[in-house]
Amino acid sequence: MPKIVHFEINADDPIRAKKFYEKVFNWKIEHWEGPMEYWTIDAGEEDEEGIGGGLQKREHSEDQIFNYIKVPSVEEFSKKIEKSGGTLESPKITVPTVGYFYMFKDTEGNKLGIMQEDNSAE
Repeated sequence: MPKIVHFEINADDPIRAKKFYEKVFNWKIEHWEGPMEYWTIDAGEEDEEGIGGGLQKREHSEDQIFNYIKVPSVEEFSKKIEKSGGTLESPKITVPTVGYFYMFKDTEGNKLGIMQEDNSAE
């Protein structure tokens, strides 16, 4: 069953946000060596409940905390989203060595993402 596997925090000043979350929650936040400016968040030990996330520069003023739902096929689930009254908010996004994504809004206007892991994505 698909479930939320990743969160993102959007920030006007990612370095300031990094310092805040490290100081308040003792999260380990490290710069990601990928194709975009991004920091990964380790928000606990492997044996603890919860998920990890990421930190990035806010692109749009309405961008807040964002959740990703892992699915076996973004193509299949993007069709289900539209068929059920949701709207796709992005074209298919490929992140090299990570996988494929679509951003969408549900029937209540909440913005989320679906992701399909694929280490061979280019």
